[in-house]
Amino acid sequence: MMKTLPASFLAAPIAHRAYHDIHDGRPENSRAAIRAAIAAGFGIEIDLQLSKDGQAMVFHDYDLRRLTPEQGPVRQRTAAELQTIPLLHGDEGIPTLSEVLDIVAGKVPLLIEIKDQDGGMGPNVGPLEQATADALMGYTGPVAVMSFNPNSVAEMARLAPDVARGLTTSAYDPDDWKTLKKSTCDALRDIPDLERTGSCFISHEAADLPRPRVAEIKAQGLPILCWTIRSPEQEAEARKIADNVTFEGYAA
Repeated sequence: MMKTLPASFLAAPIAHRAYHDIHDGRPENSRAAIRAAIAAGFGIEIDLQLSKDGQAMVFHDYDLRRLTPEQGPVRQRTAAELQTIPLLHGDEGIPTLSEVLDIVAGKVPLLIEIKDQDGGMGPNVGPLEQATADALMGYTGPVAVMSFNPNSVAEMARLAPDVARGLTTSAYDPDDWKTLKKSTCDALRDIPDLERTGSCFISHEAADLPRPRVAEIKAQGLPILCWTIRSPEQEAEARKIADNVTFEGYAA
């Protein structure tokens, strides 16, 4: 059964990794950036990685190095450890999904990207999806989940059928996706898993929005979101096709 994307996801622009600005002490995916997005009335996009003890952590990268003073895989630390590791340019640790849900509390739409844990967009999924479904149990605000890995989205259909879900999609230029086989890029580029996953939207790479497959999906009546818009000019161009934008670095 395909869910419908709540209408609020097409109203206010969506802040990429929340409304972050390191010059104002708001690192990406931080509580401060989430609170700022709520205050500005923006939707929020966040990313999830898995802790060693099976918790959904709000963090983009697989490794701690770029965003914290520590290094090494997120998956080698417990949730409690990760919560004590400060985000650079901020004064708080890495939040859990449950904490973020408590902060957002339905005030604005929340778009959750489940990062691929398989390493090759393959079928080795489950623990992060389970942690996500567990955290979302009982959450009544507007929420949707998405992933580049269609197997992850299919797993969310099984674990949390009442949560709207979609595919994060891309031109899959092999030069940009060095960790993936070319055959995987070629397969995913055509967005073949829309029906299998029961997806009710896509969030597509902005520069690739003119792709005929995107027009096909839009013609089916499914919303088209896009990533990542970084200027008003890019936003105006993207909106010729996309129903809403995920933005950063300016006020959309």
